[in-house]
Amino acid sequence: MTACPTGIAHTYMAAEKLTEAARSLGHEIKVETQGSIGAENLLSDNDVRGADAIIIAADKDVDRSRFVGKRVLAVGVAEGIRHPEQLMERVRSAPVYGRAEGDGTGTGSETRSAPRGHGGGKERSVAYKALMNGVSYMIPFVVVGGLLIAISLALGGNPQADGGLVIPDGSFWKHVNDIGVIGFTLMVPILSGYIAYAIGDRPALVPGMIGGWIANTGSLYDSKAGAGFIGAIVTGFLAGYLVLWIKKVEVPRFARPIMPIIVIPIVATTVLGLFFIYVIGKPISWVFTHLTDWLGGMTGSSAILLGALLGLMIAFDMGGPVNKTAFLFGAGLIASGNQTVMGMCAAAIPVMPLGQGLATLVRRRLYSEQERETGMAALFMGLFGISEGAIPFAAARPAQVIPANMLGGAVAGALAGTIGVTDAVPHGGPIVAVLGAVGGVPAFFLAVVAGSVVTALTTVMLVDVAERRKGGERPGAGGGAVAAAAGGSVVGAGAEAVVAGVGVGGGAGVASRTAAAAGSVPAAAGGPGQGAGGADGVDVDAEGNVGAVANEGGGLGKDPASEVLSGYLTGQTVKTELVADEKEAAIREMAELVAATGKVADVDELVRVALAREAQGTTGLGEEIAIPHAKTDAVTAPVVGFARSADGIDWGSLDGTRARLVFLIAVPEAAAGDEHLRILALLSRKLMDADFRARLQGAAGESGILRVLGEIQ
Repeated sequence: MTACPTGIAHTYMAAEKLTEAARSLGHEIKVETQGSIGAENLLSDNDVRGADAIIIAADKDVDRSRFVGKRVLAVGVAEGIRHPEQLMERVRSAPVYGRAEGDGTGTGSETRSAPRGHGGGKERSVAYKALMNGVSYMIPFVVVGGLLIAISLALGGNPQADGGLVIPDGSFWKHVNDIGVIGFTLMVPILSGYIAYAIGDRPALVPGMIGGWIANTGSLYDSKAGAGFIGAIVTGFLAGYLVLWIKKVEVPRFARPIMPIIVIPIVATTVLGLFFIYVIGKPISWVFTHLTDWLGGMTGSSAILLGALLGLMIAFDMGGPVNKTAFLFGAGLIASGNQTVMGMCAAAIPVMPLGQGLATLVRRRLYSEQERETGMAALFMGLFGISEGAIPFAAARPAQVIPANMLGGAVAGALAGTIGVTDAVPHGGPIVAVLGAVGGVPAFFLAVVAGSVVTALTTVMLVDVAERRKGGERPGAGGGAVAAAAGGSVVGAGAEAVVAGVGVGGGAGVASRTAAAAGSVPAAAGGPGQGAGGADGVDVDAEGNVGAVANEGGGLGKDPASEVLSGYLTGQTVKTELVADEKEAAIREMAELVAATGKVADVDELVRVALAREAQGTTGLGEEIAIPHAKTDAVTAPVVGFARSADGIDWGSLDGTRARLVFLIAVPEAAAGDEHLRILALLSRKLMDADFRARLQGAAGESGILRVLGEIQ
């Protein structure tokens, strides 16, 4: 089984490479693909039972319960594309997953990490996958809760004399606000629970969620503020690994059925809850108290220093103990007539969501579609001083986002302190300035804008550096799973991941669309209806995404030989040599090329949509091929462009090759299931032929290129 985070090209490329490798080695293989539209070519119980071994290539946690008793090799999707033959050799000595006799405790926690040890270090760590799983489930709660609170304040809040905003008790908008608060309250337990679930499976869900609730309820351990999302991450990992440890305990056979539903959840929840209250919670309370005392001793110091420090604290954990210490310190001084400290806090409070939302607009290519949508919601929340809107970004990329948030918060706080901004109400964000609670409104907005811009630019820089260090992988690049066996039948399994960007995860969120037209990967070499060239390829589905289609023995046809790809690709849309030497410029150059047909109404919009697709995962398919594509009403009819690059363009392909053969595919929104989709599938499949690629690369002039492309049948 193969899959990538967006369920598109690499899902099918890995399937094809493994199928070809199995055929060349004389093995039988069946590959199940799992994309955004679900699983295809599903593995039956008989398939798994008859398999000698399983290869899993996935960048998310995969349910392996059906592979208990089989040799399992876990790697990233790139390994399935680059080294399929090596995987089939290595799987011979892979460890056996789980126990021969199930104990009813789920997927066999004791073996989750075993296959990874033989994966060549290419699979994402358990910690990374677990964190992304928690973030993906948390995002809807952040968005729904935050937006409901913001809307209720905007439409139902009554301005007060001091500039505050109060929603009358018992009113309709108060009830809407209460619903939003519930969403925010559940956000932290959800994060913790699904981190635990990704590690310890279902038995870890309850202790993870209850542990997250405890972490967020400071009154349980004598703290004025809960531990927030950082505490939730801690309890999530503690719960997950505690459950794994309990699963290792040998119990009598009669007790095994009740272990996952009664014993493990009760024991883990009790132990974790008491541990947090008595061991972890006390230091949090101590930190809260002493930070407050320390800040009290700084009130007479430099306003710049105090403002920067408060900004750092506000931005650090967004609702956690450090944030709450700074906020309550500023709020407490309002009654004594000192409103400048709250002014510093008020300027820093919206910086995190505004900065992270702005970052998704500044460098859209670095973010998935789900992250960009979360960014828009964060911008809206930031206007109302809801700093939690940035939590999904911080949880997904803490090493990049938290430092950027803190730097921007420090800038905003320091500027507000320097200029003497005041705030008469215990709240922050542009909303309090609009309602008249802020003194020095222009300076306040200057501080907020400066902090937000610093946060956005720093985030973009750090994320870009991190992605480059990963070897050019974009957020959203992912993995899948493939099963293979040496000397016998081969079966595979995998799963789709959704990144909140962040990441990613198997939960709530917005998954990208995938290849609806994709066919099943052949069950065996030389199977029914499969020709000599029967490797799978890549297609473009009704959504304009690249996927794969099986070679089903001539099931796909071709228009008359005088046409190339049914006329979608013509001499007007062919360029023998690209001028551009990087991806974005190449996409724009090709968009301008196909615009010569008169079928492109808006070149800029076509480029934007194509780049947005790239942000979900590279369309560099390897083998020196790239197929950028877009489904947009910026084109009035389907059109295909082709160009070559002598030096190649870095397209982030998983096999590391530079793209020398580039096709741009653009279809209007209404185009779905038409003949052109089958023709484009033929194109992609033909590109798997190395001789065809060589002749296409060496063809002389536009007419020569068209003659080579005319071979597609």
